[in-house]
Amino acid sequence: MTLHTLNELIADGVRGRHVLIRSDLNVPLDGSTVTDDGRIKASLPVISALANAGAKVLVSAHLGRPKGTPDAKYSLAPAVARMAELAPELEITLAADTTGESAQALAASLADGAVVVLENVRFDARETSKDDAQRAAMAAELAALTGGTGAYVDDAFGAVHRKHASVYDIAQALPSYQGDLVRTELEVLNKLTTDTTRPYVVVLGGSKVSDKLAVIDNLLGKADTILVGGGMLFTFLAAQGHAVGASLLEVDQIPVVKDYLARAEAAGTTFVLPTDVVVASGFAADADHEVVPAADIEGSSFGASGLGLDIGPESGAAFSEAIRGAKTVFWNGPMGVFEFPAFAEGTRAVARALAEATASGAFTVVGGGDSAAAVRTLGFADGEFSHISTGGGASLEFLEGKDLPGLTALAR
Repeated sequence: MTLHTLNELIADGVRGRHVLIRSDLNVPLDGSTVTDDGRIKASLPVISALANAGAKVLVSAHLGRPKGTPDAKYSLAPAVARMAELAPELEITLAADTTGESAQALAASLADGAVVVLENVRFDARETSKDDAQRAAMAAELAALTGGTGAYVDDAFGAVHRKHASVYDIAQALPSYQGDLVRTELEVLNKLTTDTTRPYVVVLGGSKVSDKLAVIDNLLGKADTILVGGGMLFTFLAAQGHAVGASLLEVDQIPVVKDYLARAEAAGTTFVLPTDVVVASGFAADADHEVVPAADIEGSSFGASGLGLDIGPESGAAFSEAIRGAKTVFWNGPMGVFEFPAFAEGTRAVARALAEATASGAFTVVGGGDSAAAVRTLGFADGEFSHISTGGGASLEFLEGKDLPGLTALAR
């Protein structure tokens, strides 16, 4: 797949031209405060490069899941305010709408090197419509904001798995280029899927095993070791015949997990499951809790009502040893409810081991989403890992072997 690059666009000349960038500003918020600005920081290099080259920069992005209509709690205002703090040298304005009167007026009056962020593209129901004509109509309105000499840059890898107007259809309406963030993500993911340096260890966590099934299926025979934590581990334990109390469990996925466990050895992949679990009396930061063997969760003080909220210290040590012995590590999903300090130690152990492996020369990738938020929340710096992905679901779908619509649209 050959994609035109940002360098090609800038070399062709962008001064005085409108360039529409699809950025990833889908950041977590606490009210109007951005709690993890990693995606904003990752988006700024391309925005700044085009602004510094004299382009009239328009930025489209989404935040959250509004239902196709304006909703103040999903406004990009907090993200734009944080962007302005991080890049005070840029002139940044937020439009009051996506393609309406405000966006049109600001685009028309935009100075060379200045930036206008369009309001949340998902405030327009056509953005996510299944109707090709509706999405194309929205894309035409976005393209119209760029005048007759505009261009489009996709720098939101986290959205390339979506067949949305601002990702897929717009790439067919304007000369289109991949941003540096998309280029870097593709380079990283290719290292995880082709010519991977071994031993290759994959760490999977998060709440649901169903979110990772296709990834696991595609990794059998490619990864040497798959470490399983998070809420998904209880479906694995149940597949081995263990009772898991009130822990998160996807009963309908037990046969699938049994199949993976049966196929793994022949494929050359070893699953490593926790040997101990932190079991709590309830889902709360101050819940009573204790460490018990993973095979005897209902033997805790809480009986069948206990629920596992983290891997135990013995498991954290075993996972860490496996990670430190790897040459390539991909991690997606926390090991427990890291937002609660009492249940963050498993995730902390994995993050620390990844950082140590990086320092020893391993290629380590933190797979975006909750994993990225976890390492930052727990005090780790981005530079302690080879790469922190902004991809989330897009990265997982790439690892599943799926075609991603946003990339397909760029390959013209």
